Amino acid sequence: MSQGPLMPKATAVWLVENTSLSFDQIADFCKLHPLEVKGIADGEVAAGIKGLDPVTTGQLTREEIEKAQADPNHRLKLAESRVKLPEQKRVKKGPRYTPVSRRHDRPNAILWLVRNHPELKDAQIMRLVGTTKTTIQQVRDRTHWNSASLSPMDPVTLGLCSQIDLDFEVQRAAKDRPQVEAHEHGSTLMPAEVSTAEPSYDEPFADMSRPKPQEEEIDVNSVFAKLKQLKRDDDDEE
Repeated sequence: MSQGPLMPKATAVWLVENTSLSFDQIADFCKLHPLEVKGIADGEVAAGIKGLDPVTTGQLTREEIEKAQADPNHRLKLAESRVKLPEQKRVKKGPRYTPVSRRHDRPNAILWLVRNHPELKDAQIMRLVGTTKTTIQQVRDRTHWNSASLSPMDPVTLGLCSQIDLDFEVQRAAKDRPQVEAHEHGSTLMPAEVSTAEPSYDEPFADMSRPKPQEEEIDVNSVFAKLKQLKRDDDDEE
């Protein structure tokens, strides 16, 4: 994975405000999600962050920006740094740090996640917004001290997590969710013409639990004898 610029959100703010680059180009360069860049342009994400000029910091050249503005398919390339930076070692992630100014928004974000993504586990919500299991349970049970004033708010819009992190957790929860079999929802109603039709005993899948009616053989002699008897009875009555 290629290295992105320093202070990616501040760099994205500057590029949105000072260039005509597409959201995809800025997102690719700053290693952000295109929806985050769109949120920056709409003023919903990174509010209050001052833009950082990547040209003055030596991360981009003016020629590279102009080339990308002329070709929407061009991807910005990070300028080579003249200073050799030591390789950063990857460390195990700890609990997500939430700025003090955003901490009061966490219950609103929890309420949004609980309502819109009930498949998420408490541990996933804790990773996304940097909260505790007790707070999540209080929001679920509406026993939180500020329950009456809570309103569901998207944690991405609040800046508590990125859209990439949210999508990742939602996809993981969807994979862990057991598939519900069709028979658990009950049988499907049959059309009226099928349910009311007489069963055909000649079909291979007919209901064989019902006895097949016997065909009655007609005796011609007995019929004529019956007719003669009826005629004789009529003559006697006259």
